[in-house]
Amino acid sequence: MLMTGAHFPLDCDLALLGGGGHGRVLMATVELLGGWFVAVNDPKLMAGGGPAGVPVLGDDELLKQCPVDRVLLVNGVGSAGLPEARADLFWRWHARGYRFATIVHPSAVVAKGAELGEGAQAMAGAVIQNDVRVGPNCLVNTRASIDHDCVLGDTVHLAPGVTLSGGVRIGDRSHLGTGACVIQGVRIGQRCMIGAGAVVVGDLPDGSRVAPGAVAGERPDASPKGATTKEAAR
Repeated sequence: MLMTGAHFPLDCDLALLGGGGHGRVLMATVELLGGWFVAVNDPKLMAGGGPAGVPVLGDDELLKQCPVDRVLLVNGVGSAGLPEARADLFWRWHARGYRFATIVHPSAVVAKGAELGEGAQAMAGAVIQNDVRVGPNCLVNTRASIDHDCVLGDTVHLAPGVTLSGGVRIGDRSHLGTGACVIQGVRIGQRCMIGAGAVVVGDLPDGSRVAPGAVAGERPDASPKGATTKEAAR
């Protein structure tokens, strides 16, 4: 299933922004979907033949020569921290009039009532349940799971294996590391960095940092009498 948040025709050419690890995974995904890339734009790669033989432009000026009504862009930049580079790339090219393809891997499960914004990506094995809203440029990575009524702002990255219970809200440009879990109804602010394996049991303000494997957030109302928040989350 290949969707475009901007509702462009699917016979448009695709150009990949970034030819690193995530970019190569996207190339394989698009191939499974029956699509193709006409070019990779990545200043770090030498111009010429790129991954899987796709031509490398290597210069923004060359990509800007492609007509905006015939080329859909795909954001191949991932993140191991706050996804600022991914966000900046998306909005910079968006401001130039280009639109981004929304990519859904064939093995991902996206419920009928879920909404995926322009440029969002649901990778292999991802699960997105009913009435979920995924904002533009979000990355729902391999086997991440989003349950009912969750809302993700723009450019949120859920790393592989992240689990969101129902009704979770996550602000713009936040990153949840591999295997992190968030219990139901929690609000996480903008530009938050949640480490791998962390468990979030209460609301977190903008700019929060949670160490890998930590239990974060205070929900005294949800704790059994005499139990600490950490104990109640076990």
